[in-house]
Amino acid sequence: MLIDTHCHLDAPEFDHDRAEVAQAALAAGVKCIVIPAVERSNFAVVKQLRDQYAHCAMALGIHPLFVDRAQPQDLAGLEQQIIKELDTGGIVAVGEIGLDFFIDNYDRERQEFYFVEQLKLARQYDLPVLLHVRRSVDQVLKYVRRFGVKGIAHAFNGSQQQAEAFIKLGFKLGFGGAMTYERALRIRKLAQTLPLDAIVLETDAPDIPPEWLGHHGRNSPDQLQEIAAVLAELRKENIAQIAAITTKNAIDILPKLADLCTSPHVPL
Repeated sequence: MLIDTHCHLDAPEFDHDRAEVAQAALAAGVKCIVIPAVERSNFAVVKQLRDQYAHCAMALGIHPLFVDRAQPQDLAGLEQQIIKELDTGGIVAVGEIGLDFFIDNYDRERQEFYFVEQLKLARQYDLPVLLHVRRSVDQVLKYVRRFGVKGIAHAFNGSQQQAEAFIKLGFKLGFGGAMTYERALRIRKLAQTLPLDAIVLETDAPDIPPEWLGHHGRNSPDQLQEIAAVLAELRKENIAQIAAITTKNAIDILPKLADLCTSPHVPL
């Protein structure tokens, strides 16, 4: 069994074949998919997909690339949804949240405001976080230390020292398609050398396609089996062990996944 800890199944790239994509993931051994929201306007769609597909879980949050059109009342809306979903066990994390200092003309102050407010919600309601950390690892680390939250550093591409800092704080690090490119030397070195109990698998579909799909291919959660095989090859380990340990890691850091992944409604 595999868990895709980060997949934007709600993205328009899946509008014409979403049901087939979800079924293909199951057929490929991906028994749980975590779908993170990116802004308040797509909370309902993510919830709908969680309700529609028994093997999908939901995270809610405001992504740093969407804060330019966010309003402070969206934070109140997020809190309302968290409260509502906590009663049913329907939310596994606050996310996707974080900082992105890669884009041009980013508004650092605005990003940090929404990030901090969402970290407060995660702490208040005892939820893990799914972190976006592009070109912002040190700044994100500063804030998660301050608020004492745990979760997943998604699409991790930092240094060995930064990886160790996240691990020390109780975080797991997400590895996916980027790890499959031979020239991605730093990511592959981390995948080889970090403790396996610190690693979770993800696709970030439809983004970050693995090498065999090409840079412009559409990624999908059924690719996770081959991504796991790359990790197994890099570490010289059995793929069954990779699957078992990364699945355990995902459930350990997102404990509300436990019921979903053992649900009789999800084929094993």
